[in-house]
Amino acid sequence: MIRLLIVDDHPAMRAGLTAVLRAEPGIVPLGTASSEEDLGAMMQRTKPDVVLLDYHLPGADGLKLCRRLKREIPAPAVLLYSAYADSAMVVPAILAGADGLLNKSAPAPELFDALRAVSRGDRVLPPVPRELLESAGTRVEPGDLPILAMMVDGTPIAEVAEAMRQPVTHVARRVDAMIERLRVEIAAV
Repeated sequence: MIRLLIVDDHPAMRAGLTAVLRAEPGIVPLGTASSEEDLGAMMQRTKPDVVLLDYHLPGADGLKLCRRLKREIPAPAVLLYSAYADSAMVVPAILAGADGLLNKSAPAPELFDALRAVSRGDRVLPPVPRELLESAGTRVEPGDLPILAMMVDGTPIAEVAEAMRQPVTHVARRVDAMIERLRVEIAAV
């Protein structure tokens, strides 16, 4: 059974997702949140296995919320959900710790499969085209390139810190800085 929390600012989207997901065997929507404030309270109350997180929330940043969720103990799987999900978003999503990235136009069976996959610990992310990785590499600090490469390969941040012989907190700050640099490009697309 997958215990799920839905985070989206549109009431109709929350209601529709809840109804569709409630009808799917093995997926149990525990509740919904419409904002960053609601999310904190719902996380405490529900302790979900998976969070279906809208990428664009008013006054909140889906990437930062994902990073915060992945620091929870235990951390839920996070599936970023966006009407604009495409390969340009995959590098920042990986850096934020997202387990998956899915377009809101995906058919219901694809959503069900993605939720099941991330709940098993699988990553559901589009491949990172070489050109996109090269472009991301030009927008981050040169010293951050090894961190970027390891994170894109799926290396956990603690292992990245160990390999870099840096404190985890230092590497986490570098990752936050990379997300900021790369997210500006996404907003301009």
